Amino acid sequence: MNDDDPREVLQLLKAEHRRLDEEIELLRSSGNCDQLELARMKKKKLALKDEIQVLSDRIIPDIIA
Repeated sequence: MNDDDPREVLQLLKAEHRRLDEEIELLRSSGNCDQLELARMKKKKLALKDEIQVLSDRIIPDIIA
């Protein structure tokens, strides 16, 4: 895999974001939820979302014609 290919990096980031989302839901549904760990996971998920958006914007620029 070529790490320089932004499309591949984007797919990896999206997969990590989905994995975190699933982990957060599992933690919540278990009822045995560590609030600090949950907050950390949510913060990381939000950072990934921001990184995904920046990379997406770089790949597909928003051009107003």
